[in-house]
Amino acid sequence: MELSFLMWLATLLPPAQAEPLCLATTVYLEARDQSELGQRAVAEVALRRRDSGMWGDDVCAVVKAPKQFAPTLVPPSTRLRNLEAWEEAVAVAFAAQKEWNRPRAERREVVPGASHFAAMRIANPSWASYPQVAVIDDHTFFHVNRLKPRDEPAADATTVGGSR
Repeated sequence: MELSFLMWLATLLPPAQAEPLCLATTVYLEARDQSELGQRAVAEVALRRRDSGMWGDDVCAVVKAPKQFAPTLVPPSTRLRNLEAWEEAVAVAFAAQKEWNRPRAERREVVPGASHFAAMRIANPSWASYPQVAVIDDHTFFHVNRLKPRDEPAADATTVGGSR
């Protein structure tokens, strides 16, 4: 399978079917050589970002936001050759979405509050000095942005007219 085909296919599907495809593609590209826990952590960052709305309103928009996740960082002609890793990424994506759909208080989060991650052996992002949430396999997870779900008011939100 080619990355460009998967991303094109996602544009044809309703969001409910496209989201796991985009999430699985991202998990595969970012963490196919990592443990299941590391793959779940990558999926969790994408889901947390989706909920915040800062990078897009659905998982596909989030993972295709410029220079955020592998689908925009690798050539569109990249082939997903490892069928076993693809099957695992699909399973992880569905499991992560199922877990993420639970009430917030009941979720078993792998990297609570993590909004970013990087493979520090090959990257040196500008936000690497932010608090680390966890190191899982080759990825370090960071709390860079305080991502609040759109349905949860921010603590410093102002009301109409600018009063607090």
